[in-house]
Amino acid sequence: MGQTIELVKTLVKALVEHPEEVHVTEQVQEREVRFRLTVHPEDIRHVIGRRGRTIQAIRTVVAAAMASPGMRIHLEVHQREGVEE
Repeated sequence: MGQTIELVKTLVKALVEHPEEVHVTEQVQEREVRFRLTVHPEDIRHVIGRRGRTIQAIRTVVAAAMASPGMRIHLEVHQREGVEE
């Protein structure tokens, strides 16, 4: 799954203004993988996109890259705490 984390980081870093603050963790369960994406508060809008289209596209790419039928993918976006805007 390490390659999938790197894929998510690469995709997201290309979209944001603060790429050095992009962090991804994963939690794997039986038939589910949960990715937690943490970005700078100013970058949330870039990652989610209009009407959620960007984050949905990222989810689609990640699901295709994993190529595991029946595996559920969750990609949660959070803003980094402790950052002054």
